[in-house]
Amino acid sequence: MIIKVKVNSNSKVEKIIKLSNNYYKASFSETREKGKANKKLVKLLSDYFNISITKIVIKSGFTNSEKIIELLS
Repeated sequence: MIIKVKVNSNSKVEKIIKLSNNYYKASFSETREKGKANKKLVKLLSDYFNISITKIVIKSGFTNSEKIIELLS
C-alpha cells in the first residue's frame, strides 16, 4: 500500500492522524538532522499500522516534509 505523509517535526506531541484515504499527518519531537526524523517516522508508522519497521519504505521525500511511503505486506 502506498500512502502520503505530511511530517511535522519538532512537535511536543507524538501522533499520527488520518486526514483522508491514504493521506496522513505525523507529528513528533525529533529534529530533521542526520535522518533522525525519518527513523522516528518509520517507528511511529510501525506502531500505528502494527507492522515491522522492515516493511516500511520511504519512496520519496527524504528531505521534504511531504513523503511517499510504501507499506509492504
